[in-house]
Amino acid sequence: MDEVFKALADPTRRHLLDLLHRHNGQTLGELCEQVAMARQSATQHLAVLEAANLVTTVRRGREKLHYLNPVPLHEIQERWIDKFEGPRLRAISAVKRRAEDDMTETSGTKPTFVYVTYIESTPEKVWRALTDADLTARYWGHRNVSDWQAGSPWRHTRVDGSGAADGGGTVVESAPPNRLVFTWGDTDAERPVEPSRVTFDIQPYGEIVRLTVTHEDLRDEAELRDISGGWPAVLSNLKSMLETGAPLSQQPWLVPQG
Repeated sequence: MDEVFKALADPTRRHLLDLLHRHNGQTLGELCEQVAMARQSATQHLAVLEAANLVTTVRRGREKLHYLNPVPLHEIQERWIDKFEGPRLRAISAVKRRAEDDMTETSGTKPTFVYVTYIESTPEKVWRALTDADLTARYWGHRNVSDWQAGSPWRHTRVDGSGAADGGGTVVESAPPNRLVFTWGDTDAERPVEPSRVTFDIQPYGEIVRLTVTHEDLRDEAELRDISGGWPAVLSNLKSMLETGAPLSQQPWLVPQG
């Protein structure tokens, strides 16, 4: 928490977080234009935010995109804010929903969701957990079936014995154990939609693993809200399974909200 509060103490860094909250996935140049600041100074502020895990970066070709990571802020909320009674929480929730709506209002680009988590494991074990159908069935409730080669199809199939698929797509990039990219949503012939795209970046982080999930090209704000609840639940279950040998005792997506 010390690094988080240090990062938030500076008004320029708070302004940078506000800019990413309104329009996630910006380059250094785009951010510099909005804060009227030299690249070197902006880079130093962003480095502090990255050290506090409030900002994460994803490379796209020659560009480095910056994303707001809400996890530390959520931890602050859980530790201090959630201890207050209902009326205050409902007011905060209303502000949060309005902020999310404002964030995705007409930037001319499709919404993107980025989530970062740290797992006490190895890149090889995380890769296997993402690509082994039996393991995905344990923590996701679906078997992810493919040979995981670039260009191959993959299917997100139920484990209830019906064999029905709730999604899938095409493997775009496969570089074990560090990077997996696939499309999502282009397998339903009856309801064809433009697919979104999911990227898993699996990197060593000292003795542990830093897993960054980027879900981009989402259709609209409603889909962004849906996956903003889904991915943290799935990845919390994945983290629990790899660190303790078992997924969470209560599946996060089955817990009533509100």
